[in-house]
Amino acid sequence: MLTLRKSQDRGYADHGWLKSFHSFSFASYYDPQFMGWGNLRVINEDRIAAGGGFGTHGHRDMEIISYVLSGNLAHKDSMGNVKGIPPGDVQCMSAGTGVQHSEFNHAPDQTTHFFQIWIEPNVRGIAPGYEQKTVPPASKRGALSCIAGPEGAVVKIHADASLYAGLFDGAETATLQIAPQRKAYVHLIRGNLRVNGVALSAGDAALLDNEPTITLTQGQDAEVLVFDLVA
Repeated sequence: MLTLRKSQDRGYADHGWLKSFHSFSFASYYDPQFMGWGNLRVINEDRIAAGGGFGTHGHRDMEIISYVLSGNLAHKDSMGNVKGIPPGDVQCMSAGTGVQHSEFNHAPDQTTHFFQIWIEPNVRGIAPGYEQKTVPPASKRGALSCIAGPEGAVVKIHADASLYAGLFDGAETATLQIAPQRKAYVHLIRGNLRVNGVALSAGDAALLDNEPTITLTQGQDAEVLVFDLVA
């Protein structure tokens, strides 16, 4: 079964310095039908204005992934990491027993556009951890690159989930097999793309349950995230 969720049906918050679309219930946005999907809990598409940012705050027992599209995300945490996350990088922070961090856009004249993703861990009470790697565009061109997962991915997460990223245009296609009794989630970042024959536009998502195969076709300048998740 494939359920299409249109971009405009997401939650939205405008805080001036932050404009954020919420795929699932988050902060003041609440929809009991969209509390998460499998062990995927949060997908926020955030745009931080120049000079804005999230002040120091805490997380615990959550795998938090940042995927930057434009601008630069300045990260600082209680583990001693002080990093800039540019486009093309994937960053994962395992909150574990607890971590404090902040995220800012220090650019004077550029918006930082990024996705913040939370996945529920399959182990709790671990020591906090941080990992950041560059994902070359060539590895995503016409393919699904596993950018986060428990093993064999660009960055490791402590969760029974895998996150893939891909770029598709023209005749480029990709297929991903999903094991029985698992769920999948496809979020189209930009462009147009067909998922199992269903047309998605930028910001749309496909929620898949009992679908053994995900087939991506007819991309038009498409960038996509695909999640393989616990049911």
